[in-house]
Amino acid sequence: MFTVIPVLYQKNLDAEMADVKRAQVELNSTKKQYENKVVSEFEVARSEAKLEKASAMAERAAAELNFATVKAPFDGIVDRLKHQQGSLVQHGDVLTTLSDNSSMWVYFNVPESRYLEYMADPNWHQEDLQIELVLANGKKFEQVGKFGAIHADFDATTGTIPFRADFPNPDRLLRHGQSGNVLIHRVLNDVIVIPQRSTFEIAGKRFVYVIDKENVAQQREIIPQRYELEDLLAIKSGLDPDDKIVLDGIRQVRDGEKVDYQENQSEP
Repeated sequence: MFTVIPVLYQKNLDAEMADVKRAQVELNSTKKQYENKVVSEFEVARSEAKLEKASAMAERAAAELNFATVKAPFDGIVDRLKHQQGSLVQHGDVLTTLSDNSSMWVYFNVPESRYLEYMADPNWHQEDLQIELVLANGKKFEQVGKFGAIHADFDATTGTIPFRADFPNPDRLLRHGQSGNVLIHRVLNDVIVIPQRSTFEIAGKRFVYVIDKENVAQQREIIPQRYELEDLLAIKSGLDPDDKIVLDGIRQVRDGEKVDYQENQSEP
């Protein structure tokens, strides 16, 4: 990415490598003299020490030369250059930034009540959540995310806690600072699902009309789950799989009245 005066460091490395060669030649000569009993073993040890010192100095010069070349440790997106070529930089100056956006962390806030509901549900598993991201242009991001983490603290001002979803970003479409909407899908097994239009509210409670064996409509309270599927409602309690409910025309039905109806068997 950048080079910082590499010529001086390269010349310093060349000089140190020359010292290494000279120390090696000296050691080879000393060993032959020792074999011919011209010098003592002490002279051989001293020549070996000189070679080790020269090698260490060469390794340090090579490390200094590496410092003169700034290499990207990973593939990513380079921000604008904060200094032009030839600029004098000081210790601590930022030349640019490199972002690894091959995988993006998307943060979204969850209300405290929903967080407590998640944590109190024994059947809630993080791996069961299917997370989608709707971008600012209204289109869904092609990659599906997975649950990443929950922050440690609540935001006392908003009453929410940040969740994190991790999205693969192979095409580098997502960038830091973008905004969007997070959609969380959860698989519910063995639940009763009814159309929302078949329900009505009284004093904040949800009801349906159930038709008994005598074709009489009986008003019954239901407790829905918090998970809604567009125009459908998942039932937590209040209905059995064999119950018949009034789907259309609930405004014309009265509790305890006999009704005529046409049965519509829904697909399981």
